[in-house]
Amino acid sequence: METKLSFKDLINSDTPVLVDFYADWCGPCRMMPPILDKVKKSFGDGLNIIKIDVDKNQQAAAAYGIRSIPTLILFQNGEIKWQQAGVPQAAQLEQVIREKATV
Repeated sequence: METKLSFKDLINSDTPVLVDFYADWCGPCRMMPPILDKVKKSFGDGLNIIKIDVDKNQQAAAAYGIRSIPTLILFQNGEIKWQQAGVPQAAQLEQVIREKATV
């Protein structure tokens, strides 16, 4: 049986967590899945990626001051290591993760 971790548990883990704040109606947000897939393949189990729909999770979006989407936030051990709005290239994102987190 799979245990579902809470958002707080996930971001407090040793494993870096990349959070994609998005909305279904957002055009640029639709460009993220193939980029995130590439990044996930590069890091495998060394990185968790979760997507948070800002329309369904307004409290989470407000808590992190999300004003434009997509916004990516990299967490590790409960700390924000990096945050950026917009659509990065996969290679740029991989480089940031290697620089900012312990993977």
